[in-house]
Amino acid sequence: MAITRGRCLCGGVEFSVDGSLRAVVYCHCKICRRSGGHFVAATACALPQLSMVRSETLRWYRSSAEAERGFCGVCGCNLFWKPGSATHVSIMAGSLEDPTGLKAAAHIFVQDKGDYYSLEDRLPQHIDGLHGVPLPAQRAASGREFEPAMPRLWYDLL
Repeated sequence: MAITRGRCLCGGVEFSVDGSLRAVVYCHCKICRRSGGHFVAATACALPQLSMVRSETLRWYRSSAEAERGFCGVCGCNLFWKPGSATHVSIMAGSLEDPTGLKAAAHIFVQDKGDYYSLEDRLPQHIDGLHGVPLPAQRAASGREFEPAMPRLWYDLL
């Protein structure tokens, strides 16, 4: 299985993901845009796949009733987004070490996008968070494959 590594700008938070990552989804909601200064480009994995290598400076902020965001308390790097159901974690694609091999798959909350840019990449555009891009099937410790639980609400999809 592939292991992907990532970190914040200062190195206070380092992590690894054991297994495949979901394709990148661009979120244009106002909360995502405010948390990072522009729209978010996020991949995702099942929560058990994420391992923290170093997390002394990792901080969590509940940004809405539906989710919380993980960031570095020293350099401010926006790293994670986790829904209340905590079935998976979204990872900011820019925090991953290259090469990622990831491709973008969709835009969500396009009605909230900033007026200073346009969307011309021909990816599917959704007015809500229901992008339909699934997490990849993963192998359990026994080697048996399993499908992640289907998300119940839009905020389980980011």
